[in-house]
Amino acid sequence: MGNKNKTAMPKKKISATGFLLIITIALFVVMYAAGMVVFSDKGFAKPQMFFNLFVSNAGLLVIALGQTIVMITGGIDISVGSVTALVCMVSAFEMENMGMSAYVAVASALAIGLAYGVIQGFLVSYLEIQPFIVTLAGMFFGRGMTAVISTEMISIKNELFLAWANFKINLPIGSYSKRGKFIPAYIYPTVVIAILILIIIILVMKYSKFGRSVYAIGGNSQSALMMGLNVKKTKFKAYILNGFLAGLGGFLFCLNSCAGFVEQAKGLEMDAISSAVIGGTLLSGGVGVPFGTLFGVLIKGTIQSLITTQGTLSSWWVRIVLSALLCFFIILQAILGNIKKKK
Repeated sequence: MGNKNKTAMPKKKISATGFLLIITIALFVVMYAAGMVVFSDKGFAKPQMFFNLFVSNAGLLVIALGQTIVMITGGIDISVGSVTALVCMVSAFEMENMGMSAYVAVASALAIGLAYGVIQGFLVSYLEIQPFIVTLAGMFFGRGMTAVISTEMISIKNELFLAWANFKINLPIGSYSKRGKFIPAYIYPTVVIAILILIIIILVMKYSKFGRSVYAIGGNSQSALMMGLNVKKTKFKAYILNGFLAGLGGFLFCLNSCAGFVEQAKGLEMDAISSAVIGGTLLSGGVGVPFGTLFGVLIKGTIQSLITTQGTLSSWWVRIVLSALLCFFIILQAILGNIKKKK
C-alpha cells in the first residue's frame, strides 16, 4: 500500500480555459436537449435540425475562427461583417452584371479578405494603431464600397454557383416520414469546408510555432519580445490569416444567401466576437480555444433555432439572449482571472 501511494500520480487541476470550455459545451447540450424535449412535436429532435446548425452557420464558424486568433493576440476585428457584405456584393456583381465565372468570384472573395488582412494587420502591428480604430475604419469602408457597387439587391443565378450552393451531401443517418419512408439528413459543401478549416486551425494553434507565438504574445507581449519572438511579425500574420478566413467565410455566407445587398451580414462581427468569447476566448488576449469557438457558434445557432421554432417571439430575441450570454461569460472570465491572480 505504501509503494502504491508513493508512485500514485498527482491529480491534475483543471485550468480556467478547460473550465470555460466545459461550461460552454454543457450549456450547448442543455439548451439543445431542452429544445428536443419542448419542441419534439415540431421536429426539433430530428437529426436534420442538428445539422442545420452547421449549414446555417458555416460561414460564421470560419469567420469566428479568424476572430479567435486575432483576439488571442489581444486585438479585435469589427470589420468582418462588412467584409462579408462586400464579398457577397462583389461576387454577385461579377457573376450577374459582368458575366464572370464563379471561380473568379472565389478568387475575388479571397483577395478582398487578404487585402483587408494585410492593410489592417500592417496598421495594427507595425504602426501600432489601436485595432478597434483600424477595423472600425475597415467596417465603414467595406459597407460604403458595398453601396457604391450597388444599392439594389443582386440575386445570383450563375449555374455553377447555384450547383455548389445546392449540392447536398446525404448522410447515413436521418428520420422517417409518417408513411415510414427514410429521409436522410444532409449537409452542404460549405459545412465540409468549415469543418476542415476548424481542424486546420486547431492543429496550427496547438502544434505550430506560429500558434504558440500567438498565445505568448497575447499573454504578455513584453515577455514574448524578451523571449526573442517577433511580436510585430506574428501579429501581422495573425491579421492576414484572419482576413483570409473573413474572405473565405464571406463566400461561404454568400453560398448560403445566394445574393448580395448593402445590409447583408449586419451585426455578423458581433456574432463572431460573441461566439469566440462564449467559446472561452479572453477579450484581453492570451487565452482561447478554436474548438470552444465551434460551440460558441452552435450556441448562437441553437438560440436562433429555438426562437424560430417557437414562432411568436421576435428575431431580436436572438441578439438579446446572445448579449446576455456574452455578459455572463465576460463576468465569469473576470472572476476566474481574479481567482488566478490571488493564487
